[in-house]
Amino acid sequence: MKLNFQVEGGNFAKAGAASSEVKKMLKQLGVPPMVIRRIVVALYEAEVNIVAHAQQGAISVDLHHDKVEIRLRDKGPGIQDISRAMQEGFSTASEEVRAMGFGAGMGLPNIKKNADKLHIESQVGEGTTVYITN
Repeated sequence: MKLNFQVEGGNFAKAGAASSEVKKMLKQLGVPPMVIRRIVVALYEAEVNIVAHAQQGAISVDLHHDKVEIRLRDKGPGIQDISRAMQEGFSTASEEVRAMGFGAGMGLPNIKKNADKLHIESQVGEGTTVYITN
């Protein structure tokens, strides 16, 4: 089963909409709650990163019987130093985003903690693609 979502950069009112839909679907499929929690935390963090940093993005979720594969692709500024961005507390979020309670520099580390596999490809000035497997 495949689910696709579009994400609008800057629209925090809809941030988490894709994560909520995936959570509902996983519950309907009888996926264990701890597995759902890890998938939804990773997806939510990545979804909010698109909203906070990019102009737009797309999320593709492939539900298999033994794993979930998620791909998030955005058109945004890209990540200049992925290793640094993986450090807890490092953030390039704007003051406006931080004032809303986001951009604490925990997004990518939380994704890593809740993913079995995480791979990030980014090109400065073009965008970022994040691959999450659970």
